[in-house]
Amino acid sequence: MDTNKNLYTIIYAIIMVVVVAVVLALASYLLKERQQRNVETETKEMILNSVGLAAGADDAADYAFYIESEYDKYITDTSVVSAGETLPMFVTRKDGETFYTIPLKGTGLWGPIWGYITLKSDFNTIYGIVFDHKGETPGLGAEITTHQFTGQFKDKKIFEREEFVSVAVLKEGTGENTPHRVDAISGGTITSKGVEDMLKVCISRYLDFFKSKKQ
Repeated sequence: MDTNKNLYTIIYAIIMVVVVAVVLALASYLLKERQQRNVETETKEMILNSVGLAAGADDAADYAFYIESEYDKYITDTSVVSAGETLPMFVTRKDGETFYTIPLKGTGLWGPIWGYITLKSDFNTIYGIVFDHKGETPGLGAEITTHQFTGQFKDKKIFEREEFVSVAVLKEGTGENTPHRVDAISGGTITSKGVEDMLKVCISRYLDFFKSKKQ
């Protein structure tokens, strides 16, 4: 075949596209299981972090093995039944106490945000919380992952007397020393509002369960 003709160029391009597509598809198939395991390990680390565990993950010789071991050691249940509906909840036994972790899913400025909130056994007091995001702005909305933001939630309350109020994320400087508020991220108003909405919506699904446990 004359390599100077357009037909040769077209055929060559088609073959290269097919070869690259096959290679990429094969790589995706071979790596899928490993990627899934990595996602599951990262999820378990977030759950553990919300309960103040897995602090040694960064220094562990085998990160995945460490997380799996800690998870199996402390997490005693992964779901609850409320009003006939099975809901994901991660129950932890630590230092003789029981903690309840709820998954969170919401929307920030640029895409999904998510996390886990852990409550003490009174189903009112926040013990710990962690957040992550897909594409929030560095230095602004992405600050939801920092301890400076998440640390504010510790010991906040989601009930006022018997009424569920969740935790409001308000203008900077208004959340200190109040049981139901934390400070929003400066310059990250929409992401902060996304966190507030996410908390209220996701926690509200478990109110019947909380009520049954308190009775």
